[in-house]
Amino acid sequence: MSQKEKVCQQKLIVTRDALEVIQGKWRIPIVLALTFGDKRFGEIQRDIVDISPKMLSQELKSLETNKIITRTLYDSMPVTVEYSLTPLGHSMKKLLDELLNWGVTFRKEVVGR
Repeated sequence: MSQKEKVCQQKLIVTRDALEVIQGKWRIPIVLALTFGDKRFGEIQRDIVDISPKMLSQELKSLETNKIITRTLYDSMPVTVEYSLTPLGHSMKKLLDELLNWGVTFRKEVVGR
């Protein structure tokens, strides 16, 4: 295998790993919502209007498992749970900005809005 092929293969593996963490309809919107600050479950659900509570719960667990977000329990009555981005989650800001810019271009070119 040539050096060029090895580099290509390494890049594909790393990219696949990253996509595994952020793939799907809801994970990027959840991370984006949390870039505006720490939020409780209901606040995230209000931000992302079409997501069901079950799906939000599943996606939050996945993002937590992959160290993109953290879940903090506060000992109050009733118990309060707050979600926030980890340093790894915050490191996605540049990616999210680029995705937003590309999305604006895509909407103009393809969707026509």
